[in-house]
Amino acid sequence: MHIGKFFVTGAVALIAATVMAERASAYIICNGEGDCWHGHRRETVPGQSFEYHSDDWYFHQEWGTHHRFRPYHDGRGYWHNGVWVEL
Repeated sequence: MHIGKFFVTGAVALIAATVMAERASAYIICNGEGDCWHGHRRETVPGQSFEYHSDDWYFHQEWGTHHRFRPYHDGRGYWHNGVWVEL
């Protein structure tokens, strides 16, 4: 009886952790101009294309040569030529 409850509790915890991790996913998003920023969702913007990288991609880059990491910005939007564009 106790082993069954243990497995059920473990399964529920695993499902909850998976759902929470999926919702909390974060990206490093870069545009064609070399602007990169931290984001939580994939956006579709007509006339713009973005590359999406895992959050740890940040640590493996040489910033300032080909990419510029832009500061966090509240709200939905994207960086374009160094200017934040609201969606």
